[in-house]
Amino acid sequence: MGPIRRKGSQVLKSQEEIAQQRLANQHISSEPFENPIEVVRWLGAVQAQDYPAARWALGLRLSEADERSIERAFDDGAILRTHVLRPTWHFVAPEDIRWMLQLTAQRIIAGNMGYYRKAGMNDATFKRSNQVITRELQGGKQLTRTALVTALKDADFEFDNLGYLHLLMRAELDRVICSGPRRGKQFTYALLEERVPPGKRFDRDEALAELTRRYFTGHGPATPQDFAWWSGLTVADAKRGIDMVQSQLERVEIGGNAYWSGPALSANTPQTPTAVLLPIYDECIVAYRDRSAYLRRLLASGQQLQENIVFNHTILLDGQIVGTWNRTLAQAEVSVSLNLFASLSSAEEEAIETAVAHYGNFLGLPVTIA
Repeated sequence: MGPIRRKGSQVLKSQEEIAQQRLANQHISSEPFENPIEVVRWLGAVQAQDYPAARWALGLRLSEADERSIERAFDDGAILRTHVLRPTWHFVAPEDIRWMLQLTAQRIIAGNMGYYRKAGMNDATFKRSNQVITRELQGGKQLTRTALVTALKDADFEFDNLGYLHLLMRAELDRVICSGPRRGKQFTYALLEERVPPGKRFDRDEALAELTRRYFTGHGPATPQDFAWWSGLTVADAKRGIDMVQSQLERVEIGGNAYWSGPALSANTPQTPTAVLLPIYDECIVAYRDRSAYLRRLLASGQQLQENIVFNHTILLDGQIVGTWNRTLAQAEVSVSLNLFASLSSAEEEAIETAVAHYGNFLGLPVTIA
């Protein structure tokens, strides 16, 4: 990773500049990382329920990477995938998984409580299911979801498919299991204590301060409300975290809103236009409650857009969403279809073609544009 370059206090004048600075601070437009674990450590956690998209999210921030290198890092346990922060899967670093779950798991469990009551689950249920899961995995075993569900059924647990998924999620939140290496295209689980060496212990304030620092350094400029959304913590916790680490952050105010960030990084390619193919759920967009900074160009053109546009594979041009994209994989090539919301200049079209070629290189396949 290149050195952090201070600019002093940030001087941002518009939402568009916020979007551009986020691209740099997330290492999409600034100095890339050398390996996947550096990306995950920098961002704190990377949303990963769509696994192929999450691999590309890491690849976007690396100097040289392909799907296979990220798959190797995952299978080796250099990066882990578990339920943490909001109730969805994220990539996390092994040394962070325990303290991060200790900080956030109770909020996720509280959010799941309505389902637990409806399904007839209680503390005794989870104690017994965790015992069954531990027994099946101990000794360095890695088992698929199907195998663990079969073991739970054999132990007289009777739930629908969603119920078994909640039992496995609860085992993750209770720090019993985490991801193991993939078996073909199937994910496996392993005992956390067997897969992850002991790490540094944090009390709650230390964990909150560390997560706050990671978020605003890797995702800033952002608001306390953005951090609360991303982490699943309360806004009060977010503000308290900022108070604890504000000496390491910079503050800027735009339109009456206070944004916080780590020292601003400079983009490697300040020239425009520059395009990026963002995968669905990429941290660059999904990590913020208010995503309007990426929609300024489209809104200025008078287009009426639904907020759920960010839950697509999106095309960024100079930090602004200009369309969506999808891929179709064949054995020997990948076809990328583009859905553009406005006419583009020839230079902008060329920038998007360069971004598509970058994606094809990551997959190691010839790429065509539909």
